Amino acid sequence: MKRNNQLDERQEQELLHIEHIGCWLAYWGLLAAIVVQSVFFPGNLTQIAGEWIVFLGMCIYLMCACLRRGIWDRHLKANAKTNALVSLIAALALGAVSFVIVFRNIPDEPTFAAIIALIAAAGTFVLCFAALSLAARSMRKKQQKLEQEPEEDA
Repeated sequence: MKRNNQLDERQEQELLHIEHIGCWLAYWGLLAAIVVQSVFFPGNLTQIAGEWIVFLGMCIYLMCACLRRGIWDRHLKANAKTNALVSLIAALALGAVSFVIVFRNIPDEPTFAAIIALIAAAGTFVLCFAALSLAARSMRKKQQKLEQEPEEDA
């Protein structure tokens, strides 16, 4: 079913901007809801299963759509330094959440909670860095392929 677009160019750009903001509000809102529920209601994963499914769906879609078009980010470069920094941020965040969850369940063992948090953070750093590096390499290959394609004149 083909529908006619009733918007002019200005309205189309404004609508795209509104949709962009809405997408990122949903993304960060879901992440915040997952973290808050994990910290305050630990152990019951069925409460956050819906949020996880929607959040992971958004993550996969955004990643695949950007990589397929050879797009990395508007502000960040796809290099090892950026990948390491982003991986470190993710590792610190997950390590902190892991510490709070474990310490909440076993308050008498702060050392155990710290060890679990360090293991979670180290694993997150390694996996995130590897995933970002693979995605960056894939994106560079796609960019090269797109640059080599002949341009069609209309």
